[in-house]
Amino acid sequence: MPDRLMAAIREALTDAAGWEFDHPTDRTALEAALREAGIDQYVALPYAHKSGMAAELNDWLLKEAKSSRMCLPFATVHPADDVHAVVEAAFKNGARGLKFQCPVQEVAPDDPRLDPAYELCVEYDRPVLHHAGTAPMFGDSPHVGIERFRQFREQFPEVRACCAHMGTFEHEAFLDIARADENVYLDTSFAMATVVDRHVEFDPAVIDDGVFEELAGRIMYGSDFPNMPHAYEREFEGLIQRNLSETAFEALFRGAAEQFLGEV
Repeated sequence: MPDRLMAAIREALTDAAGWEFDHPTDRTALEAALREAGIDQYVALPYAHKSGMAAELNDWLLKEAKSSRMCLPFATVHPADDVHAVVEAAFKNGARGLKFQCPVQEVAPDDPRLDPAYELCVEYDRPVLHHAGTAPMFGDSPHVGIERFRQFREQFPEVRACCAHMGTFEHEAFLDIARADENVYLDTSFAMATVVDRHVEFDPAVIDDGVFEELAGRIMYGSDFPNMPHAYEREFEGLIQRNLSETAFEALFRGAAEQFLGEV
């Protein structure tokens, strides 16, 4: 994200959770760190916390991505914007999908103001990623939770949708909806880090190896890099140590993401 916005996000996270951040935010340094960790490509996930900023933010990110061999840019929109216009412009300019940080943007997955965005996802064959779970500090938010996500799925079953952070703290319910809905995905970001219990009450061990085998192709590796208060390796080291089949490993670290992103 642009420097001022990234600094504001980090300041808000530090104030809310006491987290400190050592990872670089400059794109060149950020991508060098990811390459060192063995990453070929990454998805950039913007979000707009107020109306009137999404179009400019999308344009900035799409321009950055054009000069990068690694960056796969998503776009965002605020529910008070001209949702159809902002999203269509982003898709036409190369955005690979949409991101909604539901509690921060104060918009639930099933908010009818987002219907034009989902309709465009169907038209352009683009996926959407929601922070729809209650972790790490959103248990009282009316904009998250399994019921709001379930209502969205009932309205737009054809849209490929990922719930970030394994749906924590309602991971069991989100796993169940993924089992029943082939267009629902989950990502491992933060929730499966080996140090997650330092920051929130969650143990990655409650999701056993069988889940990754059963849902191979719809659970994908992810991280909150660079906005996470721990070393990057903590995100994947526990996953690598799991006793998974070659098929499940390939799906986790590549195949599921390719399927989620689709052909563009």
